[in-house]
Amino acid sequence: MGEFIQIMTTASTKEEAAKIATVLLEQRIAACVQVAGPIESRYWWNGKIEQSAEWLCLIKTIRGKFPAVEAAIRANHSYDVPEIVACPIERGSEMYLEWLRRETAG
Repeated sequence: MGEFIQIMTTASTKEEAAKIATVLLEQRIAACVQVAGPIESRYWWNGKIEQSAEWLCLIKTIRGKFPAVEAAIRANHSYDVPEIVACPIERGSEMYLEWLRRETAG
């Protein structure tokens, strides 16, 4: 089942997260984008520890769409270095995975 992945990114506002989700869905490079938040993020930036409220996007797609998803996130993101990480979906409901495959076809 190595063809399926979940990509994570965070956004500074709910509106930015919604914009990214809409672009990915309209381009049919994601089957589903869940937006959760606000979440509290703590991270290193420019030599010091920062803290901010962010919105988390969980993006369901297939491995071959990663380059297009990455490009779309970068084009619609306000951060200099947005989080764009992918994790494999090792197992899942066959009905769900078939839906995911079908919605990202093309």
